[in-house]
Amino acid sequence: MTAWKRSGEWLELPLPNAAWKPLRPGAVDEIAALLPVPRKYFLRLASQGRIRVQDDLVRLQVFPNEEGTFKPEEHDIEILFEDDFCLVVNKPAGMSVHPSEAGQGGTLASAVASYYQSTGQACAVRHIHRLDQDTTGAVLYAKNEWAHVLLDEAMRDKRIDRRYVAIAEGVFKTKQGVIDAPIGKDRHHSGKRRVTPGGDQAVTHYRVLRQLKHAALVELELDTGRTHQIRVHLSHLGHPLAGDSLYGGSSRLFHRQALHGERLTFEHPVTQKPIEVHANLPLDFQQLLAKVEAATKM
Repeated sequence: MTAWKRSGEWLELPLPNAAWKPLRPGAVDEIAALLPVPRKYFLRLASQGRIRVQDDLVRLQVFPNEEGTFKPEEHDIEILFEDDFCLVVNKPAGMSVHPSEAGQGGTLASAVASYYQSTGQACAVRHIHRLDQDTTGAVLYAKNEWAHVLLDEAMRDKRIDRRYVAIAEGVFKTKQGVIDAPIGKDRHHSGKRRVTPGGDQAVTHYRVLRQLKHAALVELELDTGRTHQIRVHLSHLGHPLAGDSLYGGSSRLFHRQALHGERLTFEHPVTQKPIEVHANLPLDFQQLLAKVEAATKM
């Protein structure tokens, strides 16, 4: 990939061919060949006058100042990774990734909007994937339209690897396996999902990391991203998550589903370098694991 640098709203590339000056329409394809960007996106930039040749540089306005779409609300969030294109945040429990209805506050979207505002970044909030309200862990954001297009494509093509850890109830007979069972809405409970023949394809890989007396620490990887997928699939397997009362788990030791997005691996949308981000287990999850381990030793 050709070396580039950021200058305010503009990305600057060395001019590879003096014949491009002044910029001619056909040069758009040649510029697009220098960087991993969708051709349609570059053509739109060109039509809007946002690609220029100046002082032996090709300049692209890919970091325009954007108005926020969410009301900023200050919240202490942990940033796991950040550059000009991507942001990864460690989502706490009890916080929705985005509003489910107009005017809803207290979301991660509002917290990220506040973070952008406080750090002088005029970025729209663009999440690439979601976690349930009470699930913790890494959430990926695109900081501009270019990154958003490429990361959305990577998510569709299953090139973003999301690894979770969970505390699931019971003793697993099989320590590693694949749950391939379609998921659809539960007709009797709005907001709940269930395994059903008419549902959408859903595939979850699981591996028992540590089998304890009455529960197990399990690692999970998703091939698909259905609502409540891990929770539904493990419950279907007979091992609901600790604390997940909606899907048959006991809330005796834990007040929420014991599920955490521990690792996120993806190819950077522009540099194409591999990025691996880890989110430490939250304190309440660590305390639950210690209790379960202590019960095993008794």
